[in-house]
Amino acid sequence: MIEAALKAVRDMLSPDFRRILWKSLGLTVLLFLILLVLVQTALSLFAHLPWGWLETALAWLTGLGLFAAFLLLMAPVTALFAGFFLDDVAELVEKRDYPADPPGREAPFLTSLWMGVETGLIMLIAFLLLLPLWFFAIGPVVMVALNAWLLSREFFLMIATRHMPMRKAKRLRKNHRLRLWLAGLIPALLAHVPLLNLFVPLFATAYFVHIFKRIAKPAA
Repeated sequence: MIEAALKAVRDMLSPDFRRILWKSLGLTVLLFLILLVLVQTALSLFAHLPWGWLETALAWLTGLGLFAAFLLLMAPVTALFAGFFLDDVAELVEKRDYPADPPGREAPFLTSLWMGVETGLIMLIAFLLLLPLWFFAIGPVVMVALNAWLLSREFFLMIATRHMPMRKAKRLRKNHRLRLWLAGLIPALLAHVPLLNLFVPLFATAYFVHIFKRIAKPAA
């Protein structure tokens, strides 16, 4: 796992990988900027208060709330857009580190889109459901453990289906579920570190390419 993580970090530092990263982050920031403009516009049109200072305070509080949402929800939203670039990332890693292996099949655009949306929604729902647990000592532990399972499941299947049918990919994941859950702890821990969580979806894609290659070779 450590070796796979170090290889994924090395992959992320390559120029081609950085271009994909900036595209993904750029789309995420653009989405939040559009939401900010829409919310501020709605407030100016519909929130008419008798005191000007109260309207100003409401606008500032709304802006701060959106900024907090930006920090908290960045990882799920980035995961959504990362689905657009999944095949690009996987192809880069496979060509660089596994040139002798058969190349993966690029998923149809709608399939990649749905995988990204599904992963982002699952991460978002899990975060919202477990958010109250952060007030208890066990909260962060439960969140990391669950995210390790979610991330390992989603990203492993996304990578595996480039090389095999979904049914076989699910069976392979089931046979190695403990190993994959343990592997998922690394991106799950990073997902809870501010700013670093922005890089988790693309890191996890490269990371699970290496994990898949290690698991699939004995099964091939």
